[in-house]
Amino acid sequence: MGTPRSIDLLISARWIVPVEPDRVVLENHAVVIDDGAIVAVLPAADANSQFAPRERVDLHEHALIPGLVNAHTHNPMTLLRGLADDLPLMTWLQEHIWPVEAKVIGAEFVRDGVELAIAEMLRGGTTCCNENYFFPDAQAQAYKAHGFRAMVGLPIIEFPSAWAKDRDGYFERALAVHDAWRGDALIGTAFAPHAPYTVADESFERIRTLADQLDIPVHLHLMETAREVEDSRREHGLRPLQRLQKLGLVNDRLIAVHMTQVSDAEIAVCAEAGVSVAHCPESNLKLASGFCPAEKLRRAGVNLALGTDGCASNNDLDMFGELRTAALLAKGVANDAAAFDDAFALRAATLNGARAIGLGETIGSIELGKRADLVAVRMDEVETQPLYNVISHLAYAVSRRQVSDAWIDGQRKLANGALVDFDLAGVLDKARRWSERIAALD
Repeated sequence: MGTPRSIDLLISARWIVPVEPDRVVLENHAVVIDDGAIVAVLPAADANSQFAPRERVDLHEHALIPGLVNAHTHNPMTLLRGLADDLPLMTWLQEHIWPVEAKVIGAEFVRDGVELAIAEMLRGGTTCCNENYFFPDAQAQAYKAHGFRAMVGLPIIEFPSAWAKDRDGYFERALAVHDAWRGDALIGTAFAPHAPYTVADESFERIRTLADQLDIPVHLHLMETAREVEDSRREHGLRPLQRLQKLGLVNDRLIAVHMTQVSDAEIAVCAEAGVSVAHCPESNLKLASGFCPAEKLRRAGVNLALGTDGCASNNDLDMFGELRTAALLAKGVANDAAAFDDAFALRAATLNGARAIGLGETIGSIELGKRADLVAVRMDEVETQPLYNVISHLAYAVSRRQVSDAWIDGQRKLANGALVDFDLAGVLDKARRWSERIAALD
């Protein structure tokens, strides 16, 4: 027998759920990691004889899964959690959220909100997010400082904000942020036009051209409410998806968020074009925006990912809660108990999210050559006993509080439930100061 190969990290677990192949559960296996990449997945006994790790982690009563991917969020809005509840979307947005944001938004607000979100996400098993908010430069810096993987949205909207004063300003700043982070290992960029009702055709045309040139996704809210569809038909003579199709944006770069009003014909268009849908069931329920036909999208072959939306409309970043809600709601909407099954729910929260943001070859499953974004979940808690089916428990029984460990790019970010190299007390103190400031606003 040859000399064991020296590697950085060996994680052995009672169960490994790689997500790809589908429905596979590997018992008493190990993931071998070197230089941030997965170099082998094999029985633990073989791993122990073939490799000499500099660090070894044994997870005797855990399931090891890919890190969860939050495919749509506004993470600076953690600082607005619970500010304006129990209101319909446009009232919530126009009369409460936008007025407060106008008074407080800036690089400091964005950075502090992102840091609070990182802490919550890591403790809940999320290792990657797809952002959609202002000050993407501050977002990117905060994510990078904490070694968190993020797709940062480059905002485009027709009204002035603290980030940019006019259309040209938004595009100039978007391109500057893209250039600053081009090729970064953890931080990517996507165009983030807010929604069809806040973005003009001219801006969409520029986005289409630039997204093609830069090879980046386009991430926007789409057909979130019936009112949005009605307004679009009145103002443009087209449904929102038809308008985007006319403008050349319905393609495999598009990440369409919400889609509660999508028709059967439009589902077929999305499937043919390779559109990804970011389904946010809890936000849709809370704002009474409608029901995304998730099972119809799945059956049509649309890449269906999951997002929490922002903490101002959810009110948490709990992806385990989100995937459970998604599965249960899809069954009710489809009137089919077999719809959106447990394995698909986990895939929607991992690999499908990675594919939506263009990282399907990099993360989202535990496969040879992918980056080591991994999460360990304790399965020996009262709430997950007895255990007949690991995947079923991950979808229907696990709480985010059972997440014990997390790695991003092979670097440990959560160890036995504690954040690693993270000033949690300082982050919480900043959050308290923001709450006092916001509560004192007129």
